[in-house]
Amino acid sequence: MTKEQIVKTIKSEDIQFIRLQFTDIFGAMKNVSITPSQIEKALRNKMMFDGSSIDGFARIEESDMCLYPDLDSFRIHPWDQEKGKVARLICDVYKPDGNPFEGDPRFILRNALKHAQEMGYTFNVGPECEFYLMKTDANGRPVLDSYDEGGYFDLGPNDVGEDVRKYIVLALEDLGFEIEASHHECGPAQHEIDFKYAEALTAADNIMTFKYAVKTISEKHGMYATFMPKPFYGVAGNGMHLNMSLTKDKTNAFVDESDKNGLSKEAYSFMAGIMKHIEGITIFTNPLINSYKRLVPDFEAPLYIAWSARNRSPLFRVPTSGGQSTRIELRNPDPSANPYLALALCLEAGLEGIRQGMTPPAPVDKNIFEMSKRELTRSGIHMLPLNMYEAIRKAEKDGFIREVLGNHIFERYITAKKHEWSEYSQRISDWEIQKYLLKY
Repeated sequence: MTKEQIVKTIKSEDIQFIRLQFTDIFGAMKNVSITPSQIEKALRNKMMFDGSSIDGFARIEESDMCLYPDLDSFRIHPWDQEKGKVARLICDVYKPDGNPFEGDPRFILRNALKHAQEMGYTFNVGPECEFYLMKTDANGRPVLDSYDEGGYFDLGPNDVGEDVRKYIVLALEDLGFEIEASHHECGPAQHEIDFKYAEALTAADNIMTFKYAVKTISEKHGMYATFMPKPFYGVAGNGMHLNMSLTKDKTNAFVDESDKNGLSKEAYSFMAGIMKHIEGITIFTNPLINSYKRLVPDFEAPLYIAWSARNRSPLFRVPTSGGQSTRIELRNPDPSANPYLALALCLEAGLEGIRQGMTPPAPVDKNIFEMSKRELTRSGIHMLPLNMYEAIRKAEKDGFIREVLGNHIFERYITAKKHEWSEYSQRISDWEIQKYLLKY
């Protein structure tokens, strides 16, 4: 869209508020809300805000930041229209001198995409975001109780959240999403809505919009949607599988029909590059203490750094679609991740794999959870980090991570995660009380 089209639409649709949205380094959506009288100022990139108030952004002595709206991101929210229409623009964050702010996650992904473009590639991503729908109490706060007893692909009446999921899908379509499928997941009250792949920056924007829309529509129907990686013990956690491919000259660069798995050398090298750095990347694809309670056996979440074209237990899976739909699926990320940082790291690692002609290890075509420790060792298969502390240490030891993210984001992110781990380590859990209080 052009600036003129946006101004005209705001007038013709009688839009009352415009949200200028951006994302902090921990993946939280933020916004500055303006009225139509300020839209032309915003479209001239003159909207300022205090960056020192945003986690991980800037110190107070260098706090002034500018919002540069991405004109193509203009959308009208399909909800709340009875109270005055609201539109949004996703923004990049710049410094007052006109340079991109190095702490803006969207800038980090843009930088990675520039490197891909220099090699002739476009990076495409199709995310699969899972979430739980929960009951709420009289104050609208979530109740730790599953809302239904439905299972994989169930439908009503077992799928109690079916109607809410329908409203979410319709709202997403109004926002420009192309929804490919929606269904009840394997956990009770767990759901998945799959939307079409897109170029990576659009895909990251879509993930942020998706989470915001799901939470908003659920709240309007008396439910609470959570993307927490593991809200319940003993059932599946919420994943965000990333289906990735590269396009070159408008053709899928991952395709080689002569290969037994249908994969090109670029696809194998791309996968090998991510496998090389995945231990350091994990604190960004699985950023919470709770994330590592999802990465356990028996719930289809990967533990081991391996790949397969036949089963879902390793880190990477090669779906059987083939042709121009050929892709590789990274299965460890969860929806609490900052999508801009996670995708930037995956892309840069994959590009390094291509530049260096890396080759992944042999595929693991048996259930990796049933392999003995000796078999795993013999096959050279390593585990993902077992907890946040281990993931932090892996990131600190891999200079590649700091190089991709830059010192600003890396230092602030890792410092915050160390503080989070320290705080968690000192807390006494209910499990500890029940296990030890009377016994000792």
